[in-house]
Amino acid sequence: MEKARLVPLDSYREYSPEEMAERAAAFRIRMQRRRSVRSFSSRPVARGVIEDCLLAAGSAPSGANMQPWSFVVVSDAKVKRRIREAAEEEEYRFYKEQAPEEWLGAISDLGTDYQKSFLETAPYLIVIFAQRHGVLPDGRKVKHYYVRDSVGIATGILIAAIHYAGLVSLAYTPSRMGFLNRILNRPENERASLVLVVGYPEAGTMVPDLSKKKLDETTTFM
Repeated sequence: MEKARLVPLDSYREYSPEEMAERAAAFRIRMQRRRSVRSFSSRPVARGVIEDCLLAAGSAPSGANMQPWSFVVVSDAKVKRRIREAAEEEEYRFYKEQAPEEWLGAISDLGTDYQKSFLETAPYLIVIFAQRHGVLPDGRKVKHYYVRDSVGIATGILIAAIHYAGLVSLAYTPSRMGFLNRILNRPENERASLVLVVGYPEAGTMVPDLSKKKLDETTTFM
């Protein structure tokens, strides 16, 4: 395999310690205001905003730079309805027949159930697929490395970019997601990772009063 060409690190910019601290604190405050919402406005969002957020996500590091993700952006009302109907069918079965009592207790304060109207209301659904392997034009398979980790990092950057742009999102993972491959006509080497619901919050949206763990509960300095 040919080695990648090396280029100068012109993209790096160093800040003074004071400015660095200010930037880190400002980003922390902005991200700590991020909340997942389930009540979306149908208000349209410019496609260019979504494209820029996806390009930011695509800058994520990945195993051997294979970039093992595919983003399918759904704004068509008919396709969104098909996704909602299929998701609710799966979710109804899960909530009524399969969900453990422990799980139902854990989400009881969130007010969620099998009905997923936000899948139709929000202007955009971004379905994130993980590519288990690549496929060359001649049909040969290409091994991908650290797929789950790579897709997770890209997804995190995408969520941060959407929030930074001034929108809200909901990371939605149906109990079973095979229907997304069928509806969106995705190849067999891709597996749906999650549906990111994106748009503006509905006026008067309320969210659960939740708290995040403190730094000393999640982090060890050595």
